[in-house]
Amino acid sequence: MMELRPAAARGLANFGWLHSLHSFSFGSYYDPEHMGFSDLLVINEDHVRPGRGFDTHGHRDMEIFSYVLDGALEHRDSMGTGSVIRPGDVQMMSAGTGVRHSEYNASRNGLVHFLQIWIVPDRKGVEPRYQQRHFAPADKRGRLRLIISPDGADNSLSVYQDTRVYAGLFDGDEVQRFEMPANRFAYVHVARGSLDVGGQRLVAGDALKLRNPRTIDFANGDRAEVLLFDLRPNETPHY
Repeated sequence: MMELRPAAARGLANFGWLHSLHSFSFGSYYDPEHMGFSDLLVINEDHVRPGRGFDTHGHRDMEIFSYVLDGALEHRDSMGTGSVIRPGDVQMMSAGTGVRHSEYNASRNGLVHFLQIWIVPDRKGVEPRYQQRHFAPADKRGRLRLIISPDGADNSLSVYQDTRVYAGLFDGDEVQRFEMPANRFAYVHVARGSLDVGGQRLVAGDALKLRNPRTIDFANGDRAEVLLFDLRPNETPHY
């Protein structure tokens, strides 16, 4: 079963310094039909103006990762981490017993454009941790590269959940047929460009919910960047 989540149907928050599009209910945006999918709770597509950002705030018992598309995102947290996240970098923060952090546009000129993604963990009260890794474009070119997994397989980042996240770049005649494990859900989010997923044409911001797919075909990309979430077969996150 395949369900389209069109980019144009997402929620919008515009604060001047921040333009944010919400794939799932978040903040003042509420849609009972889109409260998350399996353990995937939040996908916010954020554009932050130069020198602006999210002041220090707290999280607890949540797996939060940032995927930068353009610009540079500066991160600081109560664990003592200070870093800048750029395109190709993936940052994962396990909030656990509690962590405070801030995120700012590190550029004085251009916007920072990134995806903020939350995954509900399979345990509570863990010690907070921070991870960051760069995945080169060549590793994602014409294929889906594992970037997040429960066990850190293939030099991916670790997540406290039975979730795997893949990132891919597709253009022209690059194709991949992705074999899904049995009895799983999948969520496909197009971060930029356009491509065919399972025969459905998707453009930037579009997503597909798939329940128990055996294979997913990726083809006919036009400068496409895509994320695939391999998820447990649950409809809505519980946290």
